[in-house]
Amino acid sequence: MQVGIISWGSYIPRFRIKVEDIAKANGSNPEQIKNALMISEKSLPGIDEDTITISVEAARQAIKNIDSKKIGAIYIGSESHPYAVKPTSTVVGEAIELGNNYTAADLEFACKAGTAGIQICLGLVKSGMMDMALTGGADTAQSKPGDPLEYTAAAGGAVFVIGKEDVVAVINETVSFTSDTPDFWRREKEEYPSHGGAFTGQPAYYRHVINATKNLMEKAKTRPENYDYAIFHQPNGKFPRRVAKILGFNEQQISPGLLVGYIGNTYSGASMLGLAAVLDIAKPGQRILVTSYGSGAGSDSFDITVTDKILFNQKRTKKVLDLIKDKIYVDYSKYLRNTQ
Repeated sequence: MQVGIISWGSYIPRFRIKVEDIAKANGSNPEQIKNALMISEKSLPGIDEDTITISVEAARQAIKNIDSKKIGAIYIGSESHPYAVKPTSTVVGEAIELGNNYTAADLEFACKAGTAGIQICLGLVKSGMMDMALTGGADTAQSKPGDPLEYTAAAGGAVFVIGKEDVVAVINETVSFTSDTPDFWRREKEEYPSHGGAFTGQPAYYRHVINATKNLMEKAKTRPENYDYAIFHQPNGKFPRRVAKILGFNEQQISPGLLVGYIGNTYSGASMLGLAAVLDIAKPGQRILVTSYGSGAGSDSFDITVTDKILFNQKRTKKVLDLIKDKIYVDYSKYLRNTQ
């Protein structure tokens, strides 16, 4: 039985702020910041946007032309759920009119909560418990003014419906690599997250992404050249490019899903939006590798093959590239009003 993605949807808020405007407000050198992070601008939510609204907009795209009443589960991954106690997933389910016969939960694992949801949905459908399950990753990422995170923390997300009929992208294999590596955290009642600075690189991001990807290729019996596209979690522009080079992937394989330079790090939405951007353009028979990363720390990796069913879906969903182009620039004062 082939199980995988049967539809997807994306949403990126229209508002943008240029990295140079943040740098000027902080008294930093704009060119140094842009060169260090390889980011020119980032997305930010409107005053009335949050993880719920982002997930709803993406989910509405994802359920077009499918029988949504067959969806038996909904999971929303985020580290910026609007409520400390009250699920995001049930609000999304109500908004997209799923009815009442589904199970739901919110997920949290830093930036990989969305891909964890894909694994859960994959297991539920493969087991026969349900025909379809919906999962999303979305964030309106927060950062303390003046913190290095302020240049990258962004807003956006994507939703995928996992099923066994009319599959547009078969999930052939998935593996995870996990450890207790506290590179990023926020304690209860603290307003902003803390991070381990340089510690987030080698022992955290690189170790987990590299090992998860290597383990996946060993399980799938593949090599980098077997893939048409590769998506790695993108906290900035340098980390995914460096990890791709270490693993043997080239710029042509990673550039279609590398969005961070244009919209920043959308946290739980980052790998999900990268995959959605690739599905927007992928052709039948092409192969995709996706490896997420979440601080704390862990990576989920996927081997995916595109089917000829994708052509219909590409015509009816909003393209990630179009969402990136649809933008309104704001100044630093409005950025603070919208995000703080």
